[in-house]
Amino acid sequence: MSGGPNRLAAPYGARLERARTVRFQFDGRSYEGCAGDTIASALAANDVWVLSRSFKYHRPRGILSMAGHDANTLVQLAGEPNVLADMHPLSEGLEVSAQNTNGSLIRDRDAIIGSFGRFLPPGFYYEAFFKPRGAWKFWEPLIRRKAGLGRLNLASGNHEYHDKQFLFCDVAVVGGGPAGLAAAIEAARCGASVLLVDEHPRLGGALNYARLDAEGRKAGEIRTGLVARAAADPRIRTLTGTTCTGLFADNWLSLVRGTRMFKVRARQVIIATGGFEQIAVFRNNDLPGVMSGSAAQRLIREFAVRPGRRAVVATGNDDGYAAALDLADAGVEVAAIVDFRGSAGSSECVTAAQNRGILVHAGYGLVQALASRGNLHVEGVRIAALDKDGKLDTAQTSDISCDLVCVTPGWMPAYQLAAQAGGRLRYDAGRASFTPIDLPSGIEVAGSARNLQCVDAVLADGALAGWRAAAALGMNVPEQPKVVEDRAGPVHAWPIFPHTDGKDFVDFDEDLQVRDIEYTCALGFEDIQLVKRFSTLGMGPSQGRLSALSGARVAARATGRTLDEVNVTTARPPFAAEKLSQLAGRAFDPVRRTPMHHRHVEAGAQMTAAGMWLRPAYYGTTQQRGGAIEVEVANVHSNVGMIDVSTLGGLDVRGPDAAEFLDRIYTSGFGKLRTGMSRYGLACSDLGSIVDDGVVARLHPNHFYVTATTTGVDALYRKMLWWNAQWRLEIDIANVTAAYASVNLAGPASRKVLARVCSDVALDAAAFPYLAIRTGRVAAIPARIMRVGFVGELGFEVHVPAGEGEALWDALMDAGQTEGLRPFGVEAQRLLRLEKGHAIIGQDTDGISTPDEIGCAWAVNNGKPFFVGQRAIRIIREQQPMRRLVGFSLDADGPAPQEGNLVFMNGGITGHVTSIGRSAVVNAIIGLAFAHAAQSNPGDTLDILLSDGRRIGAKVAKL
Repeated sequence: MSGGPNRLAAPYGARLERARTVRFQFDGRSYEGCAGDTIASALAANDVWVLSRSFKYHRPRGILSMAGHDANTLVQLAGEPNVLADMHPLSEGLEVSAQNTNGSLIRDRDAIIGSFGRFLPPGFYYEAFFKPRGAWKFWEPLIRRKAGLGRLNLASGNHEYHDKQFLFCDVAVVGGGPAGLAAAIEAARCGASVLLVDEHPRLGGALNYARLDAEGRKAGEIRTGLVARAAADPRIRTLTGTTCTGLFADNWLSLVRGTRMFKVRARQVIIATGGFEQIAVFRNNDLPGVMSGSAAQRLIREFAVRPGRRAVVATGNDDGYAAALDLADAGVEVAAIVDFRGSAGSSECVTAAQNRGILVHAGYGLVQALASRGNLHVEGVRIAALDKDGKLDTAQTSDISCDLVCVTPGWMPAYQLAAQAGGRLRYDAGRASFTPIDLPSGIEVAGSARNLQCVDAVLADGALAGWRAAAALGMNVPEQPKVVEDRAGPVHAWPIFPHTDGKDFVDFDEDLQVRDIEYTCALGFEDIQLVKRFSTLGMGPSQGRLSALSGARVAARATGRTLDEVNVTTARPPFAAEKLSQLAGRAFDPVRRTPMHHRHVEAGAQMTAAGMWLRPAYYGTTQQRGGAIEVEVANVHSNVGMIDVSTLGGLDVRGPDAAEFLDRIYTSGFGKLRTGMSRYGLACSDLGSIVDDGVVARLHPNHFYVTATTTGVDALYRKMLWWNAQWRLEIDIANVTAAYASVNLAGPASRKVLARVCSDVALDAAAFPYLAIRTGRVAAIPARIMRVGFVGELGFEVHVPAGEGEALWDALMDAGQTEGLRPFGVEAQRLLRLEKGHAIIGQDTDGISTPDEIGCAWAVNNGKPFFVGQRAIRIIREQQPMRRLVGFSLDADGPAPQEGNLVFMNGGITGHVTSIGRSAVVNAIIGLAFAHAAQSNPGDTLDILLSDGRRIGAKVAKL
């Protein structure tokens, strides 16, 4: 049969494409699987059960959860370590190998470490390897070689493209099982837009593998109906194969799907993540062939793999009987069911198993799993009766031969996202597990994530969560869904059977045994958070999914406390491992468009990014770039040009203390600034370095309008809020950048053009002097008009409500036709300001540039009692200046430096070129550069190193 000796015939194998054979290698040997297999399922089909070696003792490990809930299946790919074999899809030619081995996977020489386990208790390395002083440097490389995970191959060339994407929805449902599907369907029925997320490739959750009735058909029928309804609703968007790694403030979720990270903002969140089937603790419970009942069911139903030939099912609830029925139907002989409880429940599956004559040992526990030679696989189990206190009566034991042990002791809700949201856990004695409670507003937990087990109750709870989410959004919801009682059977509360010889693992990731937890508590580390940090409980790759509950149980008994008092450790994001490439991949860049964006596109503008904004670089084709920029510059000098400056930051500062506040923020003084005038403002940090600049205009004694740089306004706004939280001045600060559309009319004819559409403001030089600001109407639009000169020619900035941006643009273009008005872009603007010698903050400055260094000492008012950075600037001025921002020029026909080219003096680097351009007006190459103070006087020569290795001499020019 295709895919190996353990492959079952159809209809098993819901995830397989049997017609497609996939060839792969594991540890140098070739195997075949089917399309749809994971690495682990394909190996199991080929009767390969040892997949890895454990972290500390190098014990053989195999399939445990078959759901990515443990580190047992971590393997090495050619270009990637620590891959979960039970989750990673099989692909043609895939080369897989074991990791953390010395020798080979089957004959690992480091397995001998397990013989010395009694000498390696938690924390032994704190005492053993740090004395004498400096000893750790010797021991560290040896320990890292002996204990660890995979190896990162930086030369593999496996550099995938990674990016990010924002998503928005009314309701985000995490988990595509019965509760999640029911919640999504109900929320969408109420009118909400829903994002449904599941980490597996198929929706359905436990419905894909669990047995809910005697015949084994109910789960599939429910799944088919739910999935069809979800697919038919256009309001539901589904992301399968997607893991929610974190739930943060304001319902912000991080999702990872392949090479893409989604950043989701939801108005309501429903956590329907189901639960983790736990592992019973007994001697040799980590042997290959010992797995959870749900893992065996996944292998059978989803991957058509027979998990063994003769099985023992050890259970603490009714799920073990359902697993036994699935095993028997798949041709596995069920030797016995070992029920930790004194009597079984009354579910259909319990009755069906009894009717089939499957032997049941009620009130028994597991003493140990019997191992084959080399501990490579289970060969049987030893059982014993439990006394009234739940302890094993080891005086009388029985051995049962088997090659498969399925353990179903109970469930732990997948509580991590609920805890990240701010919820807490309460121990539920009836379910022998913890339940999330006290969730914040906007967060719902549904189904098995809320410790419900009966499928009817889970479905009803999911629907109710979806209804509540829609109702919280104010939607017109129908009648509330009914609540269904959870009729799940009893659960055994203590599936832990310690062994005097140890090897009874609580945490498989860290090879922690019962005695390790007891030893930690005996040392005084009784708080569960300290237990975690000293023993490393739950600190492995699976982050306590299968160990948190057992660890809490052992710690509670060791310290004489209740499980509610002990609880479990804090669950922090990420929920699942995130690759550095996912975090560092191309960020999602928000794009902002000015109100006149479409006018620029219609005029043939080539757009460029300026921070988050798109701005016209120039107008014309890319082939016309140089000529187009030259024409735009010439037109501003001789006629009139217009540029969209809506991207300029805009801040409104109002209140009785507004002038005092701006006096403290900026180096200039504004207390005596007359209403209707503006002044250049330079903002510095505490260290005296420049952070932003702009124009501060006074509209009223208590009202200022402040412009800031395109890329710096948000930081300046935060800086202002931060400082006033300490100063507590009576002001209000508003970021109004997006509220205004703005243009700059520049050139000799700019006044004439503006006058044609502005009759209520006197524009002559006497009435409207340089740096004045007036309010009036331009083309019947309310406007703030500022007379500024950033580009070196007569200019007016016009600021109007953003919704009127296109109307203003059209009106001015029409008014300027006879004067040759044409738009110009950022490239021309930069050259025009360079001709003027005006520095651009952020381009011609860096994080340590001071006002004096860039020639702006005139903007620093030392007569003020205080401004941010004043003390630092005074101290800096007492030092010998090291560098200056200078202008320079070169022959127009000679080689031109590039921005970033280094400046030298006497063989040492003294600075770099910050701006460069070719000016037709002065017929020269002109630029700005940082240079040593000794070479900053007009007429001095700058030694500039070109990109091709040549050096040129540039003359320092007066600004």
